[in-house]
Amino acid sequence: MIRLTIDSTGLARTRFVVSPLHEAVNTLMAGGPNSRTGPYAWVGRTRRVLRREKLELLSGLALEQSGGYIPDFLSPHPTGPEPTVAEQLEAVRRTPPERVRAELDTALHGLAAANLSGRQLSDVVLRTLERGPRYFAERVADELGRYWEAALAPHWPDARAVLDAEIDRRGRFLARHGSGPLFNSLAPQLSWADGLIQLESRFEVNLPARMVLLMPTLVSQEIHVILDPVDGVDRAPTLMYPIAPSVPVPRAPAPALAQLVGPTRADLLAALVDPTTTAALAARHFLSAGTVSYHLGVLHRSGLVSRVRSGREVLYRRTPRGEELVTAR
Repeated sequence: MIRLTIDSTGLARTRFVVSPLHEAVNTLMAGGPNSRTGPYAWVGRTRRVLRREKLELLSGLALEQSGGYIPDFLSPHPTGPEPTVAEQLEAVRRTPPERVRAELDTALHGLAAANLSGRQLSDVVLRTLERGPRYFAERVADELGRYWEAALAPHWPDARAVLDAEIDRRGRFLARHGSGPLFNSLAPQLSWADGLIQLESRFEVNLPARMVLLMPTLVSQEIHVILDPVDGVDRAPTLMYPIAPSVPVPRAPAPALAQLVGPTRADLLAALVDPTTTAALAARHFLSAGTVSYHLGVLHRSGLVSRVRSGREVLYRRTPRGEELVTAR
């Protein structure tokens, strides 16, 4: 059982984050991504890139069975709600040498106090570490960058939109019900009561938490807490929980709506079940991004859709007026 004690100050600091490299490193965990289907089938194909791109360090650190440990410095602690891949890769490169050694030592020998078992690391991992922890951090950051570009970057805009929509939904739940019910709603294995967060786990950990980061994931299929095994490093626990993404099923637009705004714009308006990017709509409707952008512009000027910037992306959603048109029969 993992137990985190958190006071009212810690709850006030607790926040949601989305981390690109956490999603990338999660694909290296055992058994996590293999059963995704539909628009998220790419998650189950990510590890093929390791072999195709000859990413020897990441291949050597990837887990083939549950119970092992992947060094935490590969997925840096988010310093803000929306860290970029470039920022996180730079943080990997700048990992203090003593931290690199300590975490690889944990991967090799485990941590008995927490019931974490060690495992054999590949020869290429050990040989690279012999050249120094700073060299190791730079080389593994290079491989992470290549892995990101080949395996995850093409799908990240859509994935990010889903994760952001999840945070928006949880934020509304928090505003209506409070922190305790929020924690209790994330997964059946998780509970919160009287300042104690408990997660059913084979690991045995008891820690005070000055705050908790809440991180939704499309990759992991089980909830888990990311804890720092290195002594003297005070990183807040990260509670990573899976969301169950479903393909938004739009209602077929009524013939009258197609007559009013045109069939293409009617289809796009009906497809905006969740906040969506231009690129996602283009792929879903087999249209060019320029065509979709033009029609969304018309819908926006007509007051039927709104748009909001999320990081480097623009998400479109139906306005109440657009919702009325789509649902009217």
